[in-house]
Amino acid sequence: MTAVALSAESRIIAGAVLLTVVTIAFGGWFLSRVVRGQVEMTPFQAAFARAGHAHAGVLVTLGLVGLLYADATGLSGVALWIARLGVPVAAALMSAGFFLSSLGKGVTRPNRLIILLWLGALSLCAGVIALGLGLITA
Repeated sequence: MTAVALSAESRIIAGAVLLTVVTIAFGGWFLSRVVRGQVEMTPFQAAFARAGHAHAGVLVTLGLVGLLYADATGLSGVALWIARLGVPVAAALMSAGFFLSSLGKGVTRPNRLIILLWLGALSLCAGVIALGLGLITA
């Protein structure tokens, strides 16, 4: 098994992604207030808050692992950047889509900002496809 050194680009991205964990921790604190009844939300809003928090945590973790794999591929140029950034960008977009599309008092349906969720899903798919194909063909 060959060890892969983390590129300077992936190291900087990983550092930035790790800093986003602070916002995920804040989201966990906020959700603890929701479940204790300290924040008034509709069931729809509470469900979207949980989904946004869960997607952020899982996708940030996957994004960090993906950076290690991206540097192990033979990809270059745009394909390498998609492999590096697809999942971390998806974490931001999908979480934002859940949270921002449910903002407001008494909201029971997502607003137009739900588009961020679908843009995040596209980013996720692009990132994992680039990364998977890059690893298979390396």
